[in-house]
Amino acid sequence: MAYVDFILNLAGLLLWLNWRSARFDPLAKRPPATLMGTLRPAAPRKFHRWHLPGIIVFALLLRAGIYHWLAPFWVGKLNLIVTVPPFRSDSLTGMLVFSGLSFGRTLGIFYLWLLPLSLLNGPDPIQRLVKIPLGRVADWPRAIKFILPLVVTAVAWWLLGWLLEGMKICPPPVSPAHRLEQALAIGLGSYLMWKFPLGALLTLHLLNSYVYFGNHPFWNYVNHLAQTILRPLKKYPLRVGKVDFAAVVGIVIVFLAAHFVEAGLKTRFFSIPGLADLYALLPL
Repeated sequence: MAYVDFILNLAGLLLWLNWRSARFDPLAKRPPATLMGTLRPAAPRKFHRWHLPGIIVFALLLRAGIYHWLAPFWVGKLNLIVTVPPFRSDSLTGMLVFSGLSFGRTLGIFYLWLLPLSLLNGPDPIQRLVKIPLGRVADWPRAIKFILPLVVTAVAWWLLGWLLEGMKICPPPVSPAHRLEQALAIGLGSYLMWKFPLGALLTLHLLNSYVYFGNHPFWNYVNHLAQTILRPLKKYPLRVGKVDFAAVVGIVIVFLAAHFVEAGLKTRFFSIPGLADLYALLPL
């Protein structure tokens, strides 16, 4: 069921991206070039842009019902890095919440992957593809975009915590300070998602350094962003003959840093009273 849930989340993400990019369709706004182009079809349009979010909502509701009826003993797990709240499929309400949160997590991860690409600000035309789903956020100052994952994720967990506590999925915090600490831990953990796009950029840059794939805008974009990431390492002698180890060192630094930060967050998060008991009960 976990694989089915993953595939359905990807399908929902594609619908979401189609909805976000529909307003940028040049054919939809292009003025007619001929007299025939000014004529409107007799039949009204049967599909509108707002239908796509409706389809997503309907699919999430349908998925929750399917999980509830076809897999009564399945436990859905929502991986939030520092905690994994479980949702039992024998509860329809739990499955409705899980279905929405599971898709929301997929959507959040996708936007978390886009933010470092927006911060690095590579060359067009590839950078325009990053700006389309981000919308106006792509033009915000870098400082605001950098702290955006912390603020949005912390606030989301702050609000979500009340719901999960009411559903007896998470234990209530012992004080408002502990609730704030939980939200900050989840917010800081969101930055760990950046290791995947950064690691992918450095890996592709390393591959393109030894295999020529042509002068395509994609590879120019990858090399530009990778060189921006590796700029702090330029002062170190990482080249031996014709072999440059800067990309390899960069990949190691990114994933090692993410590993130690994740371990530190988990240690601090589960030291909060009540959460250690939750972790012991999780079906991991």
